[in-house]
Amino acid sequence: MNFSFEQLLAFVTVYEQLSFSKAAVKLNKHRTTIGQVITNLEDQLAVSLFERVGRSVEPTEDGHLLYHNAKLTIEQARTFDKLALSLSYGGLESVNIAYSSVIPHRALVEIRQQFLRDFPLMRVNFFVRNKQDIKRGIDSGEYHFGIVNVHDRQAMYSFDATFLGHFEFLPFVQKGGDLSRLEKSAVLVALKNSKQFVLRSFIEEGMSEKIIYSSDNEAIDQLALVIKMVEAGLGWALLPKTLANTEFANHAIEPVEADEMLEGFKFGFALWCPHSKQIVDIKKSLITVINNYRKRFEDGLRR
Repeated sequence: MNFSFEQLLAFVTVYEQLSFSKAAVKLNKHRTTIGQVITNLEDQLAVSLFERVGRSVEPTEDGHLLYHNAKLTIEQARTFDKLALSLSYGGLESVNIAYSSVIPHRALVEIRQQFLRDFPLMRVNFFVRNKQDIKRGIDSGEYHFGIVNVHDRQAMYSFDATFLGHFEFLPFVQKGGDLSRLEKSAVLVALKNSKQFVLRSFIEEGMSEKIIYSSDNEAIDQLALVIKMVEAGLGWALLPKTLANTEFANHAIEPVEADEMLEGFKFGFALWCPHSKQIVDIKKSLITVINNYRKRFEDGLRR
């Protein structure tokens, strides 16, 4: 059987909106047009996709079974279209990189240094964004790359997703402060009873239950400000382990160990980007930098 892109898109949109009218608005079509497209598709498939209930619809069992593959087919078609379009364009004069606020600044500096060597004439712009904003930006073409926390990894994207590995986070406290002088057996209780600073991106990405230990907690947007708060002895925070060996090694923060925590919290990170010929070499350069950065500190080395 041959199905048109229009039919599959109408089916997926009606399925997600549970309404012909809402799907029509989203697709900028008339309601009767969407209804006819769905009817034609049902005739071709010889199955009923929706139960009409007044002005709303409910997917049938067959509709539920077909939705995932229809969605995947649409995403693959869009990927093909974007990749084909990119073949007709030359190299990029500038690149936009969006990143989670938990990414250590030193890693971003090393990315910029590598790009200066590999692409000396290219402008590089960095933006702190949450995961949803990065996804929208990749889809719209606003961002060329996104470095994101993927603790809830999904298998289906309309863009290229490369898993970069896990980064370890540890509780950091003021160097030489009260929390830093505790015995390991007393650390966890003390952390639970002390103010915890939490990066807002963790909260926005649904990780509160995993990373918030203290009921006395405050959210902060910027990694640098969290570090300043901990330096001042105002509280503690979960921060990337690599900070102990990089740009903040000489600052007034340090990680602490607890008997109940044999290792730190490990979060997966991925590189998101569109399927585009223009950025293939840039992507390779970026992945090399991040992998080297992570491996260097996993091995306990200091640059």
